[in-house]
Amino acid sequence: MIKSKKKKKVEEVLTVPREDRRTLSHVPDPENIRGRVDRRGLRDVGFELDDNDPDSREKLRLLSLRYVADFDVLLLPKGKKKNAGIQARAVDISSTGILLEMGPEAGELEVGSRYQLRCHIPPGTMPEGFESSIKLDADVVRLFTQEEEGQKKQMVALQFAMPLTDYFQKKRWGYSIYMASGLMFVAVAVIMLMRVESIIYFKYNFWLYLYSLIAAIFLLSRYLFGAFYRDVPVNPDYTPGVTIIIPCFNEAEWIHRTILSCINQDYPVDKLEVIVVDDRSTDNSAEQIQKTIQMVHNEAERYATKERLKMIVLPENGGKRVALVKGVEMAKHDLVVFVDSDSFLEPTAIKHLVQPFQDPRMGGVAGRTDVENKYTNSITKLQTVRYYIAFRIMKAAESYFDSVTCLSGPLSCYRKDLVMKHSEAWLNQKFLGQPATFGDDRSMTNFILKTHRTGYQDAAICSTIVPSKMSVFLKQQMRWKRSWLRESLRASGFIWRKEPFMSLFFYVGVIVPIAAPIVVLYNLVYVPLAHHIFPGTFLMGLLLMGLLMSLAHLLFRKSKLWVYGLVFCIFYEAVLLWQMPVAWVTFWKSTWGTRETPQDIEAREKKEARKQKNKKRIGLPF
Repeated sequence: MIKSKKKKKVEEVLTVPREDRRTLSHVPDPENIRGRVDRRGLRDVGFELDDNDPDSREKLRLLSLRYVADFDVLLLPKGKKKNAGIQARAVDISSTGILLEMGPEAGELEVGSRYQLRCHIPPGTMPEGFESSIKLDADVVRLFTQEEEGQKKQMVALQFAMPLTDYFQKKRWGYSIYMASGLMFVAVAVIMLMRVESIIYFKYNFWLYLYSLIAAIFLLSRYLFGAFYRDVPVNPDYTPGVTIIIPCFNEAEWIHRTILSCINQDYPVDKLEVIVVDDRSTDNSAEQIQKTIQMVHNEAERYATKERLKMIVLPENGGKRVALVKGVEMAKHDLVVFVDSDSFLEPTAIKHLVQPFQDPRMGGVAGRTDVENKYTNSITKLQTVRYYIAFRIMKAAESYFDSVTCLSGPLSCYRKDLVMKHSEAWLNQKFLGQPATFGDDRSMTNFILKTHRTGYQDAAICSTIVPSKMSVFLKQQMRWKRSWLRESLRASGFIWRKEPFMSLFFYVGVIVPIAAPIVVLYNLVYVPLAHHIFPGTFLMGLLLMGLLMSLAHLLFRKSKLWVYGLVFCIFYEAVLLWQMPVAWVTFWKSTWGTRETPQDIEAREKKEARKQKNKKRIGLPF
C-alpha cells in the first residue's frame, strides 16, 4: 500500500508592524481629535517636523514605525567588558528605539542610564536593508511591568543614540552605494567593450552578433532611462475622488490585512471609498471580509466608514475581470484603483498614485510592488530582486515615455470612464477562440494605452505575497509568458504611433526574449559541439547582465539580497527561459493552473475523462 505524502505548508516569513491601538491611524482626522502623526521615540534624535511638508511627515512616520521582534540583545554598561553584559529579548523595534523583555537583571537599570546595545537584527524583522548586526549606544527611557497570560514580565524601553537609518548609513549603506555605483560603471564599460567586439565578428555570423548587440543596447537603455525617471511630486491641493476595488477569490488568509491597508490611507475621508468584491470564494473569504468590515464600521465610525467601505458577493464565480467591472460600476468616484486581495498598501500609496492624473491625457498609473514574504525561502528571495528591477528600472524606463505596457494587478489606477468604455471588450476578450481569463492587467493596459498615456509612480508602494513553492511559481511564470505573448501581439498593432524611441524599444523588447532560447542553444550547445569552443564570452555577458541587476538592487535597496539578482539570471537561463518555447505553442490556453477558474475545472474534467478512457481501453480497474 502506497501512502500519500501530505504536502507540507510553507510558513511565510513576514515583517510584522506593531499594531496601533487606533484602527485607522493614518486617516486624516475630520474632527481634529488627535494629531496627524506619531511622534513617539523621536526625543533628541535631531529630527525637526515641518507640518507644511508632506515629505517631512512621511519621514517621521517611517522613523516611528515599530515592528514585532524576537531576538537576543546584549546590554553592556559603559566601560564594562562583554561578560558583564545583561541578556534580554527584543519585543519590538523601530528606527529610533527598542523594547526589551528582561529577567531579574531589570532591577539594575535606571531611567536615563546609557548602555551599549549589541544584537543582530534577523532578516524579515524590519524592512529590507536593516538585516545586520549593530553596536549602538542607547538610553533607558522607561521601565515597567507587563502582564501576559497571568505572568508578570519586566520591560525596558530604550532609545538609540542615533536612528538606525543614520547608523546604517555610516556603517554599511554608504559603502553599499559607493561599491554598487563603482561596480555598475565597470560592468557597463565591459559590456560595451564586448559589444564593440561583436561588430568585429559580424563576418562570422551576422545575425547572431547583431542580436547580441541589440540585446545589450536594449537592456542598457532600460537602466539609462530608469535612472532619468522621476516621480510626479505630490501636489497637496490635488486630491481627486478615488474608489479602491479589491477582487477576492479564496484569499481568507490575507484579505483582512488588504482591506485595512486600503481604508487606512492618508487621504481625505470624503474622497476615498473601498469596495470588496467576492467572486464566490469556496473558502471562508466572504466571512472574513464581513468580519473585517464590521470591525472597521464599529471601531472607526466617525471616519464615515459605513458609507466608504462595502462588500459585494457575485451571484456566481465569474472571474477576476467580472469582479473588477462590477466594482467599477458601483464606484462613485472618477478614478478607480485595482488592488489584488493579497497585496498591502503603504498609507501614502493613494496620495502618490493619483498625482500623474493632473495630466488629462494620463489614462492609467501603476504603483511599485515589493515582495512582502521576501525572506520565506530562496524562491521568494529570487523574486524580490526581480520585482524591484521590473518596477524601478523597467517600468520607470517606460514611464519616462508615458507608455508603461503593463499596469500591474497589485496596485494600479485608471480613469473610470475609460474602464467602462472598454469593459465589454475586456470581459469578452478571446484569443484564437479561447476566453482570455488571465493577463487582465496587461489586457486593460493595452485598451488604455491605445488612446492615452500610462505612467508609473515609484513612491506609490504596495507589497504582495509571491509564490513560495516552486510548482506554483513555475505555473505563474508560464501564465505570465502566455499573456505577455498574446498582449504583445495586440500592442504591436498600435504602439508604433507612440514616441519613436518607445516604439523601437517595444519591438526590440518583443523580439529579444522570443529569440533568446534559440540564441542560448546555439551558443551553449551547437558552438561547443560543432567547433569545440568554450562559450566563455557568452557566459561572461550573461553574468555581467545579472551583475548589473544585482548592483542596481544594492544601489537602491542597500540590501544583502542583492546577490540573488545573479542567482535569478542563472535560474532564468536554466529554467524559466525554456518556458518561452512552450508558451509559443500553447499561448491560447486559458487555464490559470493556480486557481479553480471555470476553464481550469473544464480542463481537469477533460483530463480525468481521458484517464478513465485509457484505463477502460487497457482493461485496468478504475
